[in-house]
Formats: sequence, C-alpha cells, structure tokens
Amino acid sequence: MADEDGAPGPAVLTSALAQGIAGDTSTIIGYNVLITDRDGMVIGSGDTSRIGSFHEASVQVMRTQQAAAHSAGQARLLRGVRPGVTLPIVIDGNAVGTVGITGSPAQVKRFGQVVKRQTEILLQESLLLRFRLLRERAVEDLLREIAHFDPDVVAAADLVARAAELGYDLCSARVAVLADIGSGHRVDDMLRAVPLRVIRETFTDSRDLVAAVAPGRLAVFHQTRDRPVRGLLPACRTIADELSRRLSAPVRIGVGAAASSVAELRDSYEDATAALRFGPLAQPGTDVHLIEDLRIHRLIAAVAPRARARFTESLLPALRSRPDWPVLRRTITAWCESGFSLVRTADTLNIHRNTLIYRLHKIAELSGHSPRDRRAELALYLACIADQMEAGP
Repeated sequence: MADEDGAPGPAVLTSALAQGIAGDTSTIIGYNVLITDRDGMVIGSGDTSRIGSFHEASVQVMRTQQAAAHSAGQARLLRGVRPGVTLPIVIDGNAVGTVGITGSPAQVKRFGQVVKRQTEILLQESLLLRFRLLRERAVEDLLREIAHFDPDVVAAADLVARAAELGYDLCSARVAVLADIGSGHRVDDMLRAVPLRVIRETFTDSRDLVAAVAPGRLAVFHQTRDRPVRGLLPACRTIADELSRRLSAPVRIGVGAAASSVAELRDSYEDATAALRFGPLAQPGTDVHLIEDLRIHRLIAAVAPRARARFTESLLPALRSRPDWPVLRRTITAWCESGFSLVRTADTLNIHRNTLIYRLHKIAELSGHSPRDRRAELALYLACIADQMEAGP
C-alpha cells in the first residue's frame, strides 16, 4: 500500500518473489540459495524441500542486521541450518528477511554481498511496480467515480480530498478527453500499454489524470490552465494519428467542456462521451470531435423519439422521398452552419456557386418555404439533424 504522502508502504517479501529469486540465483552461482521471511521461515529455496522449514540462524541475523557464517559444526547446533552464510535483506533501513547461501563459508562468502544486493534490488523493483499498479488502480477508481458522480451517493469534498492525496487538484480548470479505439478491435497483449503511453507522451503534465475506463476506451482529465478547449485539437489529432498508426485501428477522440468542479467535470465527461457518439454523424471523416460543435445534436437526441419523428415528418416528406435527399440534406446543414453565406457554403460543399443556388431553390420549392425565410430554414436544419441521427453515419 501507499503511505499518506504517496510513498510505497512497507516492503513485503512474498513467497512467489522469494522463490523466483532463490531459484534463479541458485542456478546462476551453483550453490543453493534460500530466503526467509521476518520470522525465519524459509519461503524460497533452490532446494524446494526446505521451503516451509524454520531457519534458526536467520533470527539473530534479522535482529542484528549483521551477516553470519556457520561452519558444519556450528550449523549442527542450530535448527534447520546448514553450513554457509546468512545475510539480512534490508529495505529502507528495515530487515524484511534474510538470504542464505549453502556451502563452505570460505567458498560462498564471496557471493554473499552480491546475492544480498541483487535480492534487495529485485525486491525494491517489485515494490515499486506494485506501488505503480496500486496507484494506477486508485487513479482509475477516482476517475470512474468522478465520471459517474452522484452527490446523493458521495460528497464532492470526499473526491476532492482523495484526489489531493494522489496529487491532483480537482478544483483547477480541467476538461475531459476520451479516446476510443475502434469498436471490436482487439488490442494485442504486447500493445495494451501503448494507448496510455501515447497519451502521456502528448499530455505530459503530471497533474493530468489518465486512466483506462473500459476496454478500448481511455480518459484524460486534462488541466487546461484556463486555455481555450479548442486549443487541444492539435494534441488530440496527434494522439489519434499515433494510436491509429501503432495499433492499426481507427481511433476517435471526444472532447468535453471546460470544468472547475467535480460536478462540472462529470458533465464534461458526459459531453466527451456525447461527442464520440454524435461526432461521426455530424463530422464524417474527422477523428476529433468537440462537444461545443455538437450541442444541437445532443439537444435533439434528448427529445423523445416520437416527438422527434413527428417533427421531421412534418417538414421533410417531400424532400426525403427524393433519391438525392442525402445531397439536399447536406446542402441544408452546410447552408445554415455557414451563416447563410453563398461563398462559404459553396466552399464547404466544394461546388460552384450556381449549383448551390439551384439546390437552394429546389429545397425551397419542395419544402414550400421561401428561400429567405430564416426561421423556416433553421427548422429544416434541425429536422435534417434529427433525420441524420436516425439514419446513422
């Protein structure tokens, strides 16, 4: 576990780790190596018949933290001890066990300090790995709880405090970013760490919360420092491109709104989720979707399906019956989103100005509305979005 200051807790010498170290080291040096726990019980040995036995010499070595050597005559006087040397395993000034090498003390003494130090290094590496895994799990749990925050279940202050213990300030300006690896794509075991690594290589601030929230989906609560959310587009595109290249899978990214509290951060997460849902409908061919470009889609999605269907049926019957309806629908949305500008709309659609004028007159004729009736055009625009959401990408 981790202490309150975030440092690894007391080292624990597990049987699995001890056996792995003892077995490998015995093979390398050609002498049996055994490892005991704090109580002198053998928990690892190249000679597996000794596992579970009591090694009396370890008790004194643990107490004094001083190495001891035992000849054949001395070993016979101690329970479970054979000729050799016994050394303390010391981590951060505390003895957590001992390591012994069986053989003539004169012969095996030269291996003593090397084996002791190697055992301590391996134990420290194991401890740091365990700490990193525990910390990553704590960050994952925290991120999920924020994403599904319910003030009736948990107090926001409790989440803020837990985040502070992990080194994160939830009251600073942040934004939720979700990366989604193509649905149904199976990431090879060797590549499972790639998405997190790529995201951390791009969002390098250690104050950003980064975690996997579901298979194929990763979340970032990025600290924006009050910078515009749209400024994240280049970084998000870099992540999408790099993950697509490394994983050979389609990757999309949804970006929520700025937030500065737990409740707002939950809303930002929901916004990013909505951006992933509606982005492909409104912005085909684009990998990064901002919720601020998709508010209307989310609003229409919140309308009851029956009411939405009646709305589209009242405005679009003549248009939807035509074989070129997808083209007309795209023309209506581009016309409204371009501020009713002929030049900008023609550029967006990559068509000639005269072709656009022809299409607009056809739309006005089929819909029964004047081409200058902006209210009618906005109604058609909303109906087109609703129809697009029903039809899918």
